[in-house]
Amino acid sequence: MLDVKRLRVLREVAARGSFSAAAEALAYTQSAVSQQIATLEREAGTVLVDRRARGVRLTEAGSALVRHADVILARLADAEAELEAIAGVRGGRLRLVSFPTAGATIAPRAIGRFREQHPGVEVTLQPREPADGLDCLKAGECDIALTIEAGFEPIADTAIQRHHLLDDPLYVCLAARHPVAAKARLRLVDLADESWIMGVPGTCPDDLILRRACQIAGFEPRTAFQSDDYSAIQGFVAAGVGVCFIPDLALIAVRDDVVIRRVEGPPFARRVLAATLAGAFVSPAAAAMLEILVEVGAEFEACNRGLADIGRSAQTSVAVAP
Repeated sequence: MLDVKRLRVLREVAARGSFSAAAEALAYTQSAVSQQIATLEREAGTVLVDRRARGVRLTEAGSALVRHADVILARLADAEAELEAIAGVRGGRLRLVSFPTAGATIAPRAIGRFREQHPGVEVTLQPREPADGLDCLKAGECDIALTIEAGFEPIADTAIQRHHLLDDPLYVCLAARHPVAAKARLRLVDLADESWIMGVPGTCPDDLILRRACQIAGFEPRTAFQSDDYSAIQGFVAAGVGVCFIPDLALIAVRDDVVIRRVEGPPFARRVLAATLAGAFVSPAAAAMLEILVEVGAEFEACNRGLADIGRSAQTSVAVAP
């Protein structure tokens, strides 16, 4: 019979690409990971891992087993959560993952509110990029994943239940000395000749929204630099490297040498979601957190609707009237 703990080790080896990296992630020794894989191969009756000088690769049998392991481990986590829920929200745990900007804005407020109402529940939050967060959810490593999607390109994954929290508006970030920074009416086409600071491909839908907006305006954006760190991006903009799209949730700190502007035309926004597993058991604690997340999302969205175009500050971008 295959051992569940060893299946978890195999999945980590597949994700990390080496025994040493898997050992570090699991807090094992490298030799322990190697022994666990060797034992699992004996149980399976076949070679699961192709050991190479530079890392490892799964064999066809190993890849097939990892696919089943994801389902098995997710269902085990689901069973554990359901058993914990017998006590309602008086105990147990609730595991969240979040992309960075929501992890610095929405999540703290929601977790603080949840802990006031349900102090007996242990709540954890780990940072994950949107796609990685959904992978964690499907692997049973979290209960709720905060993620994002482009409004015109919804997540097409039947394994995910999407809970809309808010539309997070995107603005243009310019150096304060930029020639159009003080322009009364800013159009995206005014920036057609600019270089753009873009996100790392595959990590965030902001670039998809920017590219579509620019195409509608009649030009293709030219990439000057790539980064997913919005604080660093503001620094590159201030240094004159380029301009960028930046979401409202990333504006908890705004440099004095940049300007945040809304462009004319239809508003650009990304959708912020709380994701759960479709068809899976939702514990009372997770259900309570989802309600709070929706409530907090509505507060942020209401604040966004009242913001001015120019001179926005970190305090303005996240303040919510009592």
